[in-house]
Amino acid sequence: MTDINMDRRGLLGAGIIGAASFGLGTGASAKNPAPLAPHMSKADFAGAMKAFRAVVGSEWVFGDEEAVAPYAKVYVPDPAHRHVPVGAVCPESVEQVQEIVRIANKYRQPLWTVSTGKNMGYGMTAPATPGQVVLDLKRMNRILEVDADLGTCLLEPGVTYQQLKDYLVENNIPLWIDVPTVGPIASPVGNTLDRGVGYTPYGEHFMFQCGMEVVLADGQVMRTGMGSIKGSTAWQAFKWGYGPYLDGLFTQSNFGVVTKMGLWLMPKPPVYKPFMVRHAEMDDVPRIIEAMRPLRVSNLVANCNLMMSASYQLAMFKRRNEIVPDGVPLDEASLKKAAKANGLGMWNTYFALYGTEQTVAGVEPIIRASLTASGGEVLTAAEMGDNPWFHHHSTLMEGGLNLDEIGLLRWRGAGGGLAWFAPVAAARGVEAERQTALAKEILEKHGFDYTAAYAIGWRDLHHIIALLFDKSDAEQEKKADACYRELVTRFGAQGWASYRTGVNSMDLVAQQYGAVNREFNAKLKHALDPNGILAPGKSGII
Repeated sequence: MTDINMDRRGLLGAGIIGAASFGLGTGASAKNPAPLAPHMSKADFAGAMKAFRAVVGSEWVFGDEEAVAPYAKVYVPDPAHRHVPVGAVCPESVEQVQEIVRIANKYRQPLWTVSTGKNMGYGMTAPATPGQVVLDLKRMNRILEVDADLGTCLLEPGVTYQQLKDYLVENNIPLWIDVPTVGPIASPVGNTLDRGVGYTPYGEHFMFQCGMEVVLADGQVMRTGMGSIKGSTAWQAFKWGYGPYLDGLFTQSNFGVVTKMGLWLMPKPPVYKPFMVRHAEMDDVPRIIEAMRPLRVSNLVANCNLMMSASYQLAMFKRRNEIVPDGVPLDEASLKKAAKANGLGMWNTYFALYGTEQTVAGVEPIIRASLTASGGEVLTAAEMGDNPWFHHHSTLMEGGLNLDEIGLLRWRGAGGGLAWFAPVAAARGVEAERQTALAKEILEKHGFDYTAAYAIGWRDLHHIIALLFDKSDAEQEKKADACYRELVTRFGAQGWASYRTGVNSMDLVAQQYGAVNREFNAKLKHALDPNGILAPGKSGII
């Protein structure tokens, strides 16, 4: 087991990575404080904060403007400052979480729970609705168990991917983690609860989750699956237990506070071989999807593929004004020239093969033939050398860690604006072609670049569109807000709803899933949390 000792200053420092660089403010001030929840009085808020201090210590409760500022930073469009918290509290144990939840019920103070709060394109630690106190679980950062034989681990929510990776390396445990793109500072628990993805064969994170401990809204502690059986050795080995499967209820919801989670880890394969497929034209989208789908469905290619547009790739390491002057549209000719100069195509698809020398050698010719027939150049490390984009993706596909994608925040200036829009479609070329055309139309209409990727799953496409803007420019932030809402609305009208979204659009996306779905979630919410103290507005659930 391991844990990280973090003092108050260290916590604040961890919370404001990049904030000074990008000049982000809270939207609140002493003259214009963040609003309390609609039903809260100043006396109730003061009483709740006093009670929180008695539980965790004064140094771990944040209520003044300066201390709350890191929790208020947000990269998504927020022109009306709708997502500013009123405070934060940082417990270090499940018992303290229980007490905090009981206090919140007494004073009706809503709590917005985060693990590390590093979901940059979805809102960071900012709450969906005003007046919430951030329940920051960073201090709960123990790796409770790693079973090298079964390939399982049990984690608290404050553990980061970097911490888990370091633990495996230091203890010579031949297991891989699966990571999102900004892995070092993110939480495996938090990412899994938001149903994030990675790029090894274990890339569907919730699929490889097994067992939870949850503090319910009334302060009770529940363990799911086999965790509720005294003496069970199968809590991280068997997903289901007996009766209804409960773990899914606590993903993308506000039904409880997850304080422990089990995950399956991937045994290190004897051979790992990464590839990049370079396509020269934007119009190659449907051919790429049609070539990759049978390889994914058959599991000849076992990992989630990232199919990256040239603009997305360039934005990781370049600035927009290195390609075209400020204020000038990013035309296809300029983009193609910059891509070629950096060893990239207009689309660049990354996948890997895992197994033995024999299995890799057996399937590689089949895969090469299919992808070459689609018009792509199939490239390996031998051809790509030290190309930074190839290195970035080859690292991700073996569970490695980097922060390269933070570079996206500098694409359009110092303001660091980023909002992910992630509509889902079936893995068909015609759907990708239509989605690409619609996204380009909407983004260009509002003055933004089509900066996007497709994550090609087993049978699905996650169209990951990065809306990049200068958040320090108030007018540009308003345009980004309007652009994002049009993306959500028009894609939804075509049957392409987001599988995940930021605090700026949770209710808007939830509406697309229909009245019956929303009513069912509301019934669960009211039964489990009648005072509405756990993250009101999360995923559109009040």
